[in-house]
Amino acid sequence: MDVDALVRFVLDEARLLNAGDFDAWLALFHAQCRYWVPLAGDRQEDSPLHASLADEDRYLLATRIRRLKSPAAHSLDPGVRSLHVIQQPEVEAADGDDHLLRTPFLYTETAGARQLTLAGTWRHRLRPTSDGLRIVCKRVDLLQAGAAHEIIQLFP
Repeated sequence: MDVDALVRFVLDEARLLNAGDFDAWLALFHAQCRYWVPLAGDRQEDSPLHASLADEDRYLLATRIRRLKSPAAHSLDPGVRSLHVIQQPEVEAADGDDHLLRTPFLYTETAGARQLTLAGTWRHRLRPTSDGLRIVCKRVDLLQAGAAHEIIQLFP
């Protein structure tokens, strides 16, 4: 797989998140995907015995997006916006058809006067499909994952 195409995919994903185009963002995910924010960040092994800040499949991601678009989601008033500032994605390895990428980021989320800033690393497992590249797993390792956080409304 062309490294430039893998890097462009991750850059395009960040652009969709920053634009709030969550339906187009969801379309980047494989049908059997996982969006995972481990409670212990990069120190946490993949185990059902550990708690997570988020551990969602495609159905749960779609449910969150429907909530974001709902006028009944009063906790989102006056609106929530986010900005992902990412470093150049780095291809770490290939595992069969899958490609593993690592991308450090800064994330800022605003809602009215409230502002939340997080730092961490994205770890993507991308797989080529007949519809193009798809995210099989997106692991978000927050730098201060185990600290007390305000509500994170969007997707770091």
